[in-house]
Amino acid sequence: MSHQFTLRVYYEDTDLAGIVYYANYLKFIERARSEYVRALGIDQVDMKTQGLVFAVSRVEADYIQPAKYDDELRVATEITNATAARLTLAQQVWRGEVLLFDACVTIVCLDETGRPQRLPAAFRA
Repeated sequence: MSHQFTLRVYYEDTDLAGIVYYANYLKFIERARSEYVRALGIDQVDMKTQGLVFAVSRVEADYIQPAKYDDELRVATEITNATAARLTLAQQVWRGEVLLFDACVTIVCLDETGRPQRLPAAFRA
């Protein structure tokens, strides 16, 4: 199952040239992952009360084209691999039909002490 998330580039997302600052792509894909998790029916607030949280353990990213102030972007997220304790996602940021950013993100589930735990069943299904 893939997920689509749209957002607008605001002035605060850009540098003096009006180009999105590179680290903000990580914020964009984080927002998209959060909405994807919500769409899967997983309540991260409830998870936290149970002592579980998601953590990014790895990101591999390619910056292909710059996004600019006021662009409307679409973040596509798709699970590419899931094990009992690790989830790998492909995330791409698009402006229309133009690919701007391409990332492979690895997510793990941790308990309050930082120990790895099994992913919620919705991901393993």
